[in-house]
Amino acid sequence: MKTLILFSTRDGQTHEIANAIAAELSELGVESDVVDLNDAEDIQWEDYPRVVIGASIRYGHFSPLLDAFVKQHSEKLNRLASAFFSVNLVARKPEKNTPETNSYTQKFLARSPWQPDTCAVFAGALRYPRYRWFDRLMIQLIMKMTGGETDTRKEVVYTDWQQVGQFARKIAQLTRK
Repeated sequence: MKTLILFSTRDGQTHEIANAIAAELSELGVESDVVDLNDAEDIQWEDYPRVVIGASIRYGHFSPLLDAFVKQHSEKLNRLASAFFSVNLVARKPEKNTPETNSYTQKFLARSPWQPDTCAVFAGALRYPRYRWFDRLMIQLIMKMTGGETDTRKEVVYTDWQQVGQFARKIAQLTRK
């Protein structure tokens, strides 16, 4: 049986993290399918004893697609062993990189009809050269206010790949409810 890894990404870092989780699971002998939430219409839920959902934050919000998906499938999600991970730049700060200390993850879990068995928060990536003009300007302003990188020529990956690997190993231990 495979693990289903769903993701919602804005600039690709959540997809990279989902692929890293899948690679770590593969090393542990666990097969997985990595699927963009935009392409997750016809899931064969019976094929998966575990599901993982990862989503990124932009301007303080997850994609509306995440909320819609979770509401639509909450009954199935709550019956399976499950995990959630959030990806955001705030998590580059050690005091904001856990589910208990990350306000975005806390708000999501508090209002979500789905309650995953385990959660993680990962710092994302700052990719100024790839952003549209407006996003580059807004993210630069946010980074300036929060003490982050403001050089718009730079790309910085804040993701702690060891933390991602640890989370994948935790996922591998999840068993069907």
